Amino acid sequence: MEQSAFHLQMRLDHVGVITIDVPGEKMNTLKAEFAGQITAIIAEARRDPQLAGLVLISGKADNFIAGADISMIDRCQSAAEAEALAKQGQEVMAALAALPFPVVAAIHGACLGGGLELALACDARICSLDDKTRLGLPEVQLGLLPGSGGTQRLPRLIGVQQALPLILTGKSLRAKQARKLGIVDDAVPQAILLETAIARVKKGKVSGRTLPLRDRLLHGPLARQALFALATRQTAAKTQGNYPAAKRIIEVVRVGLEQGSRAGHEAEARAFGELAMTPESVALRGLFFATTAMKKEPGGDATPRPVRSIGILGGGLMGGGIASVSAINAGLPVRIKDISLAGVNHALKTSWDLLSKKVKRRQITPAQRQQQMARITGGIDYQGFVRRDVVIEAVFEDLALKQQMVREIESHCQPQTIFASNTSSLPIEEIAAGAQRPENIIGLHYFSPVEKMPLVEVIPHLNTSGETLVTTVALARSQGKTPIVVADQPGFYVNRILAPYINEAMRCLLEGEPIEHIDRALVKFGFPVGPLQLLDEVGIDVGSKISPILQQAYGERFAAPTAFEAVLKDGRKGRKNRKGFYRYDQPRWQRKKPDASLYALLNITPQARQSEAQIAERCVMMMLNEAARCLDEQVIRCARDGDIGAVFGIGFPPFLGGPFHYMEQLGAAERVNRLTRLMQQHGDRFAPCEALIKAAAE
Repeated sequence: MEQSAFHLQMRLDHVGVITIDVPGEKMNTLKAEFAGQITAIIAEARRDPQLAGLVLISGKADNFIAGADISMIDRCQSAAEAEALAKQGQEVMAALAALPFPVVAAIHGACLGGGLELALACDARICSLDDKTRLGLPEVQLGLLPGSGGTQRLPRLIGVQQALPLILTGKSLRAKQARKLGIVDDAVPQAILLETAIARVKKGKVSGRTLPLRDRLLHGPLARQALFALATRQTAAKTQGNYPAAKRIIEVVRVGLEQGSRAGHEAEARAFGELAMTPESVALRGLFFATTAMKKEPGGDATPRPVRSIGILGGGLMGGGIASVSAINAGLPVRIKDISLAGVNHALKTSWDLLSKKVKRRQITPAQRQQQMARITGGIDYQGFVRRDVVIEAVFEDLALKQQMVREIESHCQPQTIFASNTSSLPIEEIAAGAQRPENIIGLHYFSPVEKMPLVEVIPHLNTSGETLVTTVALARSQGKTPIVVADQPGFYVNRILAPYINEAMRCLLEGEPIEHIDRALVKFGFPVGPLQLLDEVGIDVGSKISPILQQAYGERFAAPTAFEAVLKDGRKGRKNRKGFYRYDQPRWQRKKPDASLYALLNITPQARQSEAQIAERCVMMMLNEAARCLDEQVIRCARDGDIGAVFGIGFPPFLGGPFHYMEQLGAAERVNRLTRLMQQHGDRFAPCEALIKAAAE
C-alpha cells in the first residue's frame, strides 16, 4: 500500500493537526491520488465525537504546497482527461470547504497554485512572516488557469478588482502583502504559527469576511462591465493575443460572478482542460521542465570547490550588477577594484539602490540593508584580493586590457583562484593566451541589467579544468542565475543568434520601414521589446563592436548594414546618452517616440510597405537559421540549452518554447521552404544551413 502524504495527530484539546509531507520529495506537490488520502484522513479525524476542528500544516522545512504536480497535467492525452483532473481537484476543495467544523491552513514557505487553492478552501489562513513564505496562483505562466476553484474563491474572498490582476499575472505575494489584501487572516513569526492556527480553530466557524464597500459596488452590473472591459483591453495589449490563458481567466471569473459559483466552477474545469492541450501551454510547460532539470545539472563531472569570497575588477554598470547579485543573492563577501574611487562608489551605489527599493517595499528592514551592504568593499589596489576564490573581470572589451588583468590576478591571488571574464565577444582562449595557469580561466557572460536578466553563459576554453567549470556553474546558480555552458566560439550563443536578427531589422529600416512599425511587428510576434529598441537599451556602440568579430569569423551573412556607420558617427549610443532610434526627451509616462531625425540621416523616406508578419518572419528566420548552426557546431550542448538561452537571454517568446521547440512545431520542410523563399526575395544570407537541409531531406 502506498504511504500517505497526510498524517493526523489528535491533540488532547480535540484539535486535529494534519501534516502534509509527500514521501521522498523535497517539495510538497498535489497529485491526483491524494484525493482519496485527504478524504480518508478527514474521516479518521471525524471519529472523535468532540472534534473542534483541523489545522493543515506542512512537514517540509521550507514549503507548504508548491502547487500541483505538473507532470500529472502533462500526461493528459485529451482536454476531457485534463478537465476530469480539474473536477477532481474542485471536489476535494468543495468537500473541505463544506466541513461543519473550522479548518485552518498554517502556511510556511511556498503556497502556490493548487497549494493556495487548498488554503482558500479552508475557513482561515495563517502564514509565517518568513521570507520564504510566498502565496500566489502562477498557473497562467504555464499557459493554464487555476483549476481547483481558485478563479472562483479568490475573487469572492478579496474582491474581483484585487483578485483578477493576481490570477492574470501569476504574481506571488509575501506574507505582509497577502495579509493586507485579506488572503490570509494573520501573519505571525514561524515559532508561533501552529499555536496561532490552533487558537483560530478554537474560535469556531466564523462567517467569511465582508468585502470593503468599493469592492461590493464593483459587483454591480455597470461597474463590473467597465472593470472587465478594462482588464480585457490591458491584457490584450500585454499579451498581443499570444497567451490564450489570459483571455480564458477573464471569461471564467466573469461567469462565476454573473452566473454563480456552480457555473463558474464548471467553466473553470472546462477551460483548464482545453488550455492544457494548447500548443502555448505545451511550450510553457516544456520550458518549466527544462529549467527544473537544469537546476540539477552541475555542468560537468568534477567536484566544485567551495566559493567563500569573490573579487570584481571594474565598477561600471556590469561590475556593479555582478557585485550586487554576489552579495545580495549569493550572500558572499565581495571586494571591488576599480582604477578610481568614483568607479568603486558607482558599484556600491548600484547595490544600495537595489536594497533601498526593497526597504521601500518593506521586503527588508534598513538594518538588513546595512548588513547586506557590509559584504561589499572596494578600493583602487589589490588589497583584500589575496584570499579570493573567484575573481570576475568586468573591464572594457579590450583584449590587451583583459590579458593584463589575468597577469595581475595571477601575481596577487592564490594559485587556485579562478579568473572569470565577463566578455560578450572576445575568445576566452585568447584572454588566457599568456596565462601561467590557463586551467583557472573561464568566460562568464552576464546580460544587462545583471540584477534582472536571469541568464549567464559559462564559457570554458580548451584548457579550462573540469573543476573550474563546475565551480563557476555553481557560483552562477548561487547568484540566482540560470547558467548554460557554451563553446568558446565568436559571439558564443546568445549574441551569435541575436546579431543576424538585429541586422535584419536594420535592413528593413534602410528599405524605408518606419522604426515603430519594425518594433511593433516583433512585439506582436511575442518579443518583450522590438529589435531597434533593444539595440537602444543594450547600446548601439556595444552592438557595433560585436558585428565585425562575427563577420570576420563567419563571413558575409554577419555583415552589418553600412548605415550602421552613419548612426554611430552621429554619436548615437542609445538610451545611455539619450540619443538613438528613439527620443529620450519626453516625460517618462509618455510612450517612447521614434527619433524622426534619423530618417534624414539615413537618407530614407519612411513608409510601411511590408506587413508586420513579413518583417517578423525575416528577422526571426535569420535567428532560427543561426540557432540551428549553433547546435550543429556544438556551440550549445543540446536544443534545450538553446531554448533556455534564447528565452532567458533575449526574450524569445516563451509561448513558442524557444527557437528549437518552435522549429520543431514548424517542421523541417516548412523551415527550409520559408528560408528558400526569403533567400529568393532578399538574398543569400537566408540560405538554409546544412543541418536544416539535412533534416528536411530525412
